[in-house]
Amino acid sequence: MPTKTIVYLRTSTGWQEFGIDAQLDQCHAFNNKIDAVFSDEGISGTVSLHKRPGLLAAIDSLQNGDVLLVARRDRLCRGDPVLIAMIERLVEKRGARIISVAGEGTEGDDPTNRLIVDAFAEYEILLVKARTTAALSSKKARGERTGGVPYGYKLHPMNPKELVIDEIEQKIIVLIKTLRETGQSLQKIADVLTAQGYKPRGKNWHRQTIKNILNFTHSERFKHDQ
Repeated sequence: MPTKTIVYLRTSTGWQEFGIDAQLDQCHAFNNKIDAVFSDEGISGTVSLHKRPGLLAAIDSLQNGDVLLVARRDRLCRGDPVLIAMIERLVEKRGARIISVAGEGTEGDDPTNRLIVDAFAEYEILLVKARTTAALSSKKARGERTGGVPYGYKLHPMNPKELVIDEIEQKIIVLIKTLRETGQSLQKIADVLTAQGYKPRGKNWHRQTIKNILNFTHSERFKHDQ
């Protein structure tokens, strides 16, 4: 039976520089033959395994000889050697292996290298938390927005504290909704947008991008209906 490449993606927030699309682009660049993609969005890498449905599903899909591909090792876990050891053990029990596009300690059996990577990941968490807290506090003090710019909107050119409608992206949202209502799959919608030359914010249109946009617009409509 041919081996499969299963991709796992994770973000702590919905919109961030190293988001779902960026991770998927890196995985595609590393291996253009991807058989399945699983993700956990808005979930910290420090939470326990039972709260990571995407990762559990990815591991459950693995068979002997398969590869669980991640953009970086910390997409699996951040700063918890016990949890990462548990994840690795579950993958190994299925006869599969973990590969990181960044190549930091997921191939081979060098425990020292893995411990070093995990230690740096834990240190990075502390740095990121400190920087994020300081940046948010500073922005709030200046009355600026502290969240990312959702799809369909852009920052006001004269007032960066305010969002305004992005007409081009709003038209794309309408097209996405229309295609979805006609029963098109997320991947088919992504393919249509690519074929028609619509530009995504990231490098390429992916099914996860479409899902994110639909989820956000649905939540916004729900809030307005309350």
